[in-house]
Amino acid sequence: MANVSRVTSFVLSGFNETNSHQVALFSLTLISYCFVVLVNVALIVTIILDKNMHEPMYILLCTFCMNGLYGTTGFYPKILWDLLSPVHVISYSGCLVQALVMLSFICGDLSILAVMAYDRYVAICRPLQYHSIMSKQRVLLLVCFSWLTPFYISAINIILTSRLKLCSTYIDRLYCMNWVIVKLACFPADTIVNNIVSYITIIIYLFHGFFIVWSYMYVLKTCVNSLENRAKFIQTCVPHLTSLLIFLVTILFGVYNMRFGSTLSPNIKNVIAIELLIIPPIINPLVYGFKLTSIRNRITSGITFKMK
Repeated sequence: MANVSRVTSFVLSGFNETNSHQVALFSLTLISYCFVVLVNVALIVTIILDKNMHEPMYILLCTFCMNGLYGTTGFYPKILWDLLSPVHVISYSGCLVQALVMLSFICGDLSILAVMAYDRYVAICRPLQYHSIMSKQRVLLLVCFSWLTPFYISAINIILTSRLKLCSTYIDRLYCMNWVIVKLACFPADTIVNNIVSYITIIIYLFHGFFIVWSYMYVLKTCVNSLENRAKFIQTCVPHLTSLLIFLVTILFGVYNMRFGSTLSPNIKNVIAIELLIIPPIINPLVYGFKLTSIRNRITSGITFKMK
C-alpha cells in the first residue's frame, strides 16, 4: 500500500477499442474539432465586430460559445494526439486539469443557460425595465457568475479528489472525469467528503434547472395573450430552449453511462462519453445563427461581401 499515493500517470483504456480504426477516427475527430472552432468563432467574431449586437442577449450568447470552445479545447487536442499514439496515457496532473475543465465546462453551460433564461424573462415579462435591470454592470456580474462560480465549485471537487490515495491507474474512458478518478480510491471511507461535495454541486445545479423552469413559466404566461410577445418568444426563446434540451439529453445519456455503463459495449460507452463535447458545441451556434435574424443577416452579408 506504500505506493498507492504515488500515481504519476493514468492509462486511458477507452482507446483499446479504437486501435483498428485510428486513422479514420482521427480524421473524423479533426473535422469535428475544426467545425466546432469554425462555427463558434464565427458567431463570437460576428457579435464582437457588430456594435448593434452589444446587447445582453448577444453578450450572453458570446459567453455561451466561448464556454463551448473552452470545454472542447480541454478534450480534442489530447484525443487527437492519443488516436495517433500507440500508448494512451495522461499524467496525473494533466488528468486533474482535464477533469477540472470538463466539470467546469458542464457546470458553466448550465449556469449560462440559467442566466440566459433570466435575460429572456426580463425582456418579455418586464420589457419597460429591461435596460435598467440588464445594465452593463449587471450583465458583467452575470457573466462573471456564469464563469467563475462553476470554476470555483469544480476546483473544490478536484482539490478534494487530489488528496485521495488511488489503487489503480486504469481509466476506462477516453478522457478524465472527476467521478472516474474518485472510483479509483483505495479506501471508500476517504471519498465521503468528495461524495458530500458532489451532492451539494448537484443540488446547486438542480436549483439552476428549477430557476430556468420558473422563468419560462412566467414567460409562457406572459406570451399567451400577446402576439408581439409570442413572436419574440419564437425568435429568441426557441433557440435557448433548443440548447437547453440538447444539454439535458446529452447529460442524461452521460448519467446513464455513468450508472449503467458496465452493461454497455465499449464502443457505445465511448460514443455516449463524447457526445456532450460534439453535439452541443456544434448545434448551439448553428441554431442561434439560423434562428436569430440579426446574426444570420450579418454572417450572410459578410460572406456575400467576401465573394464580391
